[in-house]
Amino acid sequence: MLGLKLETDPRWVNIVESNIEEILTDHAWCEQKAATNAISIITLNSEYTDLVTDLLVLAQEELEHFQMVHNMIKKRGYKLGRERKDSYVNELYKFMNKGGSRLQCMVDRLLFSAMIEARSCERFKLLSKKIKDPELSKFYHDLMISEAGHYTTFIGFARKYGKGIDVDKRWKELVEFESIVIKNYGKSETIHG
Repeated sequence: MLGLKLETDPRWVNIVESNIEEILTDHAWCEQKAATNAISIITLNSEYTDLVTDLLVLAQEELEHFQMVHNMIKKRGYKLGRERKDSYVNELYKFMNKGGSRLQCMVDRLLFSAMIEARSCERFKLLSKKIKDPELSKFYHDLMISEAGHYTTFIGFARKYGKGIDVDKRWKELVEFESIVIKNYGKSETIHG
């Protein structure tokens, strides 16, 4: 379960199925934000060559996912709606250390990113298994595999560069915090909602 404490209630898929256009639009914007996040991490930590190299690939994958979701939207006769706010991500952001050292901020940003990828992966897995639409089932299965890889990339760099920081302890604290936040979600047709 990618270290998550709580699984999504499978009934969330029923909510998603009631408005496929909304979930696809929300998902598209999630992918765009994931690409932007990777680029922001690169910008703030450009001295780490391997991190820059790997996150450039990750950002490109996220943009490809954005394009894939947009193609799915067009194929189904929908239009990409306006960008949505992601309340789950905004609440999760409150956990991040904003007054610590540069290294602490980098580790928190990497763990924050890993958590979002882990929850997205968990939601994609649930969609791949429970959604009645065979095309979307396969679509979300394929994306689930990629999201799991992104999760390991972020958490791996946090552990690699978090020298002097108890990264595993910080991850456990974030998992605990996320388990409280996620209790308020799973009630709307959005990826994290």
